[in-house]
Amino acid sequence: MQATEILQSIFRWFHVVAGVIWLGHLYFFNFVNGPFAATMDAETKKKVVPELMPRALFWFRWGAVFTWSTGILLLMLVFYHGRALFEDYTTGWNAGALVMIAVTFLGVYVYDALMKGPLGKNLKAAAAVFFVLIAAVAFLMQSWAGFGYRGYNIHIGSLFGTIMAFNVWFRIWPAQQKIIAAIKTGQPPDPALVSMAGTRSKQNTYMSIPLIWTMLSIHNTWAASHWLYLPGVVAFAWFGTMHLYKRAGKVKGF
Repeated sequence: MQATEILQSIFRWFHVVAGVIWLGHLYFFNFVNGPFAATMDAETKKKVVPELMPRALFWFRWGAVFTWSTGILLLMLVFYHGRALFEDYTTGWNAGALVMIAVTFLGVYVYDALMKGPLGKNLKAAAAVFFVLIAAVAFLMQSWAGFGYRGYNIHIGSLFGTIMAFNVWFRIWPAQQKIIAAIKTGQPPDPALVSMAGTRSKQNTYMSIPLIWTMLSIHNTWAASHWLYLPGVVAFAWFGTMHLYKRAGKVKGF
């Protein structure tokens, strides 16, 4: 048995376990804790939030680290070293491939800049803009860079995952530290911080659903016939996530 196969198995195992921890907490925050927190008065929040949130956020943020880092290791082993990136396994590295890999891991800064601007205040418009950008990136990965079906799927997924991990560590966690500290002392947290952290967490939830599809792309080979299937999956996933939020708001306690 080759060493790379053993490493792939170990990294994939760790990747899935860490992903379950990360996304499990993401869904807890958005579909359970969010609606529940809205029912608490200030005194209850003062008791519950400082005890609950630091514990949950510990697993949330470190789950993000290990999911992202093991994903990068798998990318290097399977798609770069193993050459599964390209449609034709004999294809050599080209400028298009290098550019699109750079887009995958640097696109987070474009996303963050857009979210800090006027677009960040109009989330429906932001969703439309991001959808067009995602479709354009998928098209360029397939037609210009020569990525195969699995290649462009996993790199769109990596783009989502990188944005999500960035949001966790550089937007949500710093904001939550200040929000929790304020609630603990009985002070109202900064509404701008609450809004920003909630928006980034919600966007992470929307990105996570199509991200899971891209991780499973090896089992969805029927969609390899055209790159347009992937933007279609993203649109369907976002529509479904919207309904999950609506359902979460209707679930009541006893």
